[in-house]
Amino acid sequence: MGLQAALRLIYPPQCIGCDAAVGAEFGLCPDCWRATPFISGQVCDQCGVPLPGEGEEVLRCDDCLRIARPWSRGRAVMLYDGKGRDLVLALKHADRLDLARPAGGWLARAGAAIMAPGMLIAPVPMHWLRLIRKRQNHAAVLARALARETGAEWCPDLLVRRAAGGTQDGRGREGRFANVAGAFAPHPRRGARAVGRHVLLIDDVMTSGATLAAAADACLGAGADEVSVLTLARVTKTG
Repeated sequence: MGLQAALRLIYPPQCIGCDAAVGAEFGLCPDCWRATPFISGQVCDQCGVPLPGEGEEVLRCDDCLRIARPWSRGRAVMLYDGKGRDLVLALKHADRLDLARPAGGWLARAGAAIMAPGMLIAPVPMHWLRLIRKRQNHAAVLARALARETGAEWCPDLLVRRAAGGTQDGRGREGRFANVAGAFAPHPRRGARAVGRHVLLIDDVMTSGATLAAAADACLGAGADEVSVLTLARVTKTG
């Protein structure tokens, strides 16, 4: 018996959501899988929020019809609710970096419709002071996982955050957009990699889209031809 097989007998794989026994590493048990609100079916083509109906028609939600988005297309893996919220918070606040591996596969599947050859994957950046406190930019962790899953090129510091700013928590839509206006800029040395490229921005959660909009503006200002967005979770009005 090999070492790996022996270890699996001693330490059988556990569900990443509840520690129940599962058949493979980095998986969800049936109960947690059913409790995780993965997004499927008809979605808004610009932000990934679920829409009623079925089919492959390109539709936009009310928010994306009302708000000018600087990016072209967007998708999300799951709703920020229930087990989906638990998984995101575990990644962000409990240093559950083991979640990055399955998240990379989920992002690849959710983003398959919008990914294109030659895309450059880049995370929404964190200010360096906050990065010291947090130790990890979880958007960068997700971007790296997606790049490994798809083989696409990625740049962990295509953008920089100019000022720490305040948290977006508790702010209304207008406050969220005002809080991040002009917050991002191309990296002095790496920003040129965006020139003439289609950039795929990665973040953990999209709420109003204010942070992604500011980051997309910075990419376009750096010379990107087009920007799309992909997030692990999407906040909805009901979720």
